[in-house]
Amino acid sequence: MRLTTKGRYAVTAMLDLAIHQGQGPIALADIAQRQGISLSYLEQLFAKLRRRALVTSVRGPGGGYNLARQAADIQIAEVIAAVDENVDTTRCGGAHNCQNNGPCLTHDLWHDLSERIYDYLNRISLQQLVDRRDETGNRPGTTCTAVDVKLGVQRIVANA
Repeated sequence: MRLTTKGRYAVTAMLDLAIHQGQGPIALADIAQRQGISLSYLEQLFAKLRRRALVTSVRGPGGGYNLARQAADIQIAEVIAAVDENVDTTRCGGAHNCQNNGPCLTHDLWHDLSERIYDYLNRISLQQLVDRRDETGNRPGTTCTAVDVKLGVQRIVANA
């Protein structure tokens, strides 16, 4: 499973907004510049985030976006879902028709993994990510070019 750029950028932009919350409405151009994301792409994402009531917009000079709720009340899973992103690891997209119109042998395994990923993302708020940055000493202006989550399997080798 890979989270597409749509989900990654939405989370990144919302985290940037959370970091700069309290400084008045944040212009998308500022987020685009700080995070290296296309302004037109951010506009598309923020239209979806606004429809899902995760952000509010302020028009006019000095306008921009604010979080619609406190950062502690916005879960990462909500952000990903708001931009029509999916954390489904099944081959069939959850339709149970992976193989010959029925579930494949490993369908339940991948379905359970999808649920665990969703549960994990649903337990993390924007505020927790802001706090994590503060604990590690990263300044709010510091950006990261890519984040990639990989699921590792530990291999145990018995001594022979």
